[in-house]
Amino acid sequence: MTTADDRLIVALDVPNALEGLALAEKLGDAVSFYKIGLGMLTGGGLALANELKQEQGKRIFLDMKLFDIGATVEAAVRGLAQYDLDFLTVHGDPHVVRAARNGVGGKEMKILAVTILTSLDRADLDAGLIKAGDVTDLVLERAALAFDAGADGVIASPQEAALIRALPQSKGRLIVTPGVRPTGTDKGDQKRITTPAQAVMNGADHIVVGRPIWQATDPRQAALDILAELRGI
Repeated sequence: MTTADDRLIVALDVPNALEGLALAEKLGDAVSFYKIGLGMLTGGGLALANELKQEQGKRIFLDMKLFDIGATVEAAVRGLAQYDLDFLTVHGDPHVVRAARNGVGGKEMKILAVTILTSLDRADLDAGLIKAGDVTDLVLERAALAFDAGADGVIASPQEAALIRALPQSKGRLIVTPGVRPTGTDKGDQKRITTPAQAVMNGADHIVVGRPIWQATDPRQAALDILAELRGI
């Protein structure tokens, strides 16, 4: 019997709920935590989240990266909180985080704030008219502001996890890192990456891995290899 380790979150970045369910079945008891994102929203993502949570007892991270005026964010989060999911992402702007916290109400769902997407570098930020400065410095600023606004945790590059963990505001908060690639795998569209073990050693509570698992010839074995790496720390 495999004992799952919820430090590993598998991103179900497949086209629809049927394929997501098929992948979850292949992974079986090796994986206890799944991320469902915007790409599957119109393909039955919420239904899949509910089935994995309620029928299979899995933990669910709904990666919506919500951003809007406060009232709209609060209403959206209030609706999503009824699914009793575990994590929900919003953009790390303080007004968004505060609204999301209000929307959670008495539910257990954790609000995770996005600092700067791990697919972006300084050139991307320049193109988006984001203020000048080192990317790492901006991530730290946004993380601190998000924590101050009530975020339960942040999404951040594993390369920045140690610096975020050193922030006074990070005590008792979560750091969840995408941009994690096992040694020897393609980095894809991620620009600020590291290995699973290094991400955890840097201070991450959870790592998010997608393509290196679902594109593998044997997804279950790929997940088990990552789990073995984490347990060897």
